Amino acid sequence: MNRNDFLRFSASAAFGAAFITTPWHFSGRRTGTGATDAAWPPPDAAEEQFWDFVREQFPLSHERAYLNTGGLGASPYAVIDAVKGKMDELEKTCETGHSEALWDEIKRDAGALLGCDAAEIAFTRNTTEGINIVANGLPLARGDEIILTTQEHVGNAFTWLALAKREGVVLRLFEPSTLSDAENIDRLTRCITKKTRLISIPHAVTTTGMLMPVAQIARIAAEKKIWFFVDGAQTAGMIPFNLHEIGCDAYATSGHKWLLGPKETGLLYVRREMLDTIRATFVGAYSGGDFDFLKGTIGFNPAAQRYEYGTVSTPLRAGLGAAIAFIRKIGIERVWKRDRMLADSLVAGLSGLPEIILLSPARPEARSAMITIMHRTISHEKLQAHLDTCNLRTRSVTEGGLNALRISFHVYNTPGEVARVLEGLRTAPKG
Repeated sequence: MNRNDFLRFSASAAFGAAFITTPWHFSGRRTGTGATDAAWPPPDAAEEQFWDFVREQFPLSHERAYLNTGGLGASPYAVIDAVKGKMDELEKTCETGHSEALWDEIKRDAGALLGCDAAEIAFTRNTTEGINIVANGLPLARGDEIILTTQEHVGNAFTWLALAKREGVVLRLFEPSTLSDAENIDRLTRCITKKTRLISIPHAVTTTGMLMPVAQIARIAAEKKIWFFVDGAQTAGMIPFNLHEIGCDAYATSGHKWLLGPKETGLLYVRREMLDTIRATFVGAYSGGDFDFLKGTIGFNPAAQRYEYGTVSTPLRAGLGAAIAFIRKIGIERVWKRDRMLADSLVAGLSGLPEIILLSPARPEARSAMITIMHRTISHEKLQAHLDTCNLRTRSVTEGGLNALRISFHVYNTPGEVARVLEGLRTAPKG
């Protein structure tokens, strides 16, 4: 039986073609009723005029400053409309809408953004699912060593801890340093032994937002014939990069953070040469090529689609496609310039607040759009509770034993909200 036998359409080819074109429409400025009235500003528009327009593409409340994109990104109307529209369309005929043409279209756009081929991308539910595919797919054995940082997100930490308990692999940890790339390279290389099989590093550390020197680590890993996986939950949609140039073996991210996609969407990149090394362990319809159940023969999809299986939500995938298109419409370089400007403005303002300690890197080149701070006299719980009363949504940081608060800036945030954060910190209780 051929894998195409799983593609069950009752609609016509024209109906299927509509699936491809629908998600990419941009509706312009929105009002409270969801109407449209204007096209995107021209490229030479004044910066704040442009960003005011972008802000209006989101239903986010203006009263409450949302500063937790590192935890969950807000979706623009274009994404919401794509999900709703596709759901309404499919429920009229009770069809799944599964379409390899649509999936390939979205993956090509994702590959253009991330710097890889469409065939190297698999859809997932989130970064954690991507991590699990890699962890459970690599041929790791008892005694093999894996290098990680001490400040991993629970999705990364829990996955590898479970693998260590189940398979007997050994986890070797180093504390990431905000001082320099050289210091992090030194700490990492000191962990490498003859038993090291894998290095798993976050592109941006979830605790401090520090950007790790992943390209340098990839070169070291390649020289020593060690696999290299990158947790990219905090970078896709925030900063420009090219996965082929980085040189990692696999990279997982979520669609629902900086990419601004629907919740429960994600992407997994597996370098083409690693597709047969990272085995597909959860499989089903859409994972395979030709197979014959009665004869006991099976062939996997030659692309990363081998990691996908079963009935999926076409509306969510359409929404993810619309989110990627939205980011590309703005331009990832312009997104990064804006996000970095907001983060740098906050850091500059902190110099006038001696009770606040900056835990994110002091060196600008290592900072992301996530800034982590600690108050000298009050706990992160009390500081966050105070900022909540100021209508400022932040995120506590307890990973790695920290007692801190993380503030994330993205395309819907404004300089005025930076000023509100600084005022909120200034007025925080002293103890």
